[in-house]
This record gives sequence, C-alpha cells and structure tokens, in this order.
Amino acid sequence: MTPTLTFGPEGDEWKYDSDARAYNLTRGVTSPSFTIRTTQGPADTSITLAPALSALVVVDMQNFFVHPMCNDHPTGLAAVERTLEVIRKCREIDVKIIWLNWGLSDGDLNTMPAATQRNFASSLITPPLDNRHARNGFGSDMGNGRGRLLMEGSWNARLYDVLQDTSRVDSDVFCNKNRISGLWHGETSLATTLATGGYRTLLFAGVNTDQCVLGTLADAYYRGWDCIMVEDCCATTTPGGQAVTIHNTSDMDLSSTVRASSRAHMGRE
Repeated sequence: MTPTLTFGPEGDEWKYDSDARAYNLTRGVTSPSFTIRTTQGPADTSITLAPALSALVVVDMQNFFVHPMCNDHPTGLAAVERTLEVIRKCREIDVKIIWLNWGLSDGDLNTMPAATQRNFASSLITPPLDNRHARNGFGSDMGNGRGRLLMEGSWNARLYDVLQDTSRVDSDVFCNKNRISGLWHGETSLATTLATGGYRTLLFAGVNTDQCVLGTLADAYYRGWDCIMVEDCCATTTPGGQAVTIHNTSDMDLSSTVRASSRAHMGRE
C-alpha cells in the first residue's frame, strides 16, 4: 500500500498517511494545527486541520427550537452544553465561530415556496394540544412575548440563552437563512462568508441533525467544502433520526464525525 495518498487538486489537496491512519487537511498552511479523531468508519483515524482554514458552523440553536417555552427538546439542550465546550476550545485555537440561524424578512415571506411554508404551518392543519408547539406559519405571532415565528429580530429567533451570552458580536459571524439549508444557492449569507473568509473545513453543530444541519452539511459537501459533524453537539426530535443521519453521512462519505466528549478532540499541535 502507498504510505501517503493525495486527494484533490494541487493547492487544495488532502494528504492521507495510511500507516498512521491520519488525514492532513492543512493544505500547506504553516500556522499551528489541531487534530481530532473520528467516531465512524475505520478505527483510530485522525484528521489534522488548520485553524485559519476552519470554522465551526452552529445551526439553528435558537429559542424556537430548544427553549422550553417553544419546544420540548432535551437532547437539543444537552447538545447546547457540549457545543459550549467546543466553542470555548475553538476560541482558544482561533477557529472562527459562525452562527447560522433562521432570520426571515417580510420579503422572504412573499417568495417562500409552498412546501416550505406548509412545513412550518402544521398547526393550521392539525391543531396541537399545547400552544407552546403551535406552528401557524412563518411570521405568525407566537404569543406570550415570543414574537413572530422565525422573523429576524424576534425573541424566538434569537440564539438560546446561554449561547446568546457566549456569542461575540465583534469576532463571530452571524448568518441568517431562509431555507432548511444555509447553502441552497451560491449567494446566501453563509456561502458569501465562507468564500470571502477562505474557509475550507467546516465543523457542524446544531439542531435538528436530520433537517437543517444535514441540509446545510450536504450542500457544503456538494459545493466542495470539507465537512465534519460533531455528533454530540447535534440533536434532533425525530425518533431514530440522529443515528441514521450520523451513519448515512459518514457511510456515504459526506462527512467525518467526531465527538466533543472525546479526550482527543481538538488537540493542538
């Protein structure tokens, strides 16, 4: 077996040391690197990354999805705690934090496709037993001071409490989205941020794993970014959705997966 394999075009290539089971995605960047170990696929596999080329994308950890006033999402709240740990580590090693959230304008409402509208208006078809779970459509008043559903600037569209507190306006990047995926076309806020920032490797955290996290991760993969899912920083309310999504994304090579709880996670070199 060839000891070192190369994947990708010159200047944007991965290196794989088959003896060490180690991928190098630094692309020749000479700044300090960090190494993480994967949780799926061949055992004892590691990935070395360059902080300058890497970003943590935190998807939809907003009040609407995880706050008890809006939803019952215990696994989402557990993922929030793990995400806080990863954010702290990312700040230590200068990995950019990108917050990707629903944040709609009235103009978005006028052009929203029917299928997407219906997805967030399920209560108009089947009224819920608990008003906390009411989904009367984008822009509808959720009541009790929660604001209009997923509209930019509303309380329900804000980052969940502890994440709002840990976010930094002066250094983090905040990207609104108006679809399940934050990369559904090449000129979204996230797409522009990634292109102008020169980021090549994306670590994903957020909710829901099988919906907006997967949608954005898959589009990132199709558009050529390296994708790594931090699996215990992701969660979903879909029964069985977490395990299936993690298995499918790694099995189909859309993404590598790691855990925040791994002792080897983000060891700087």
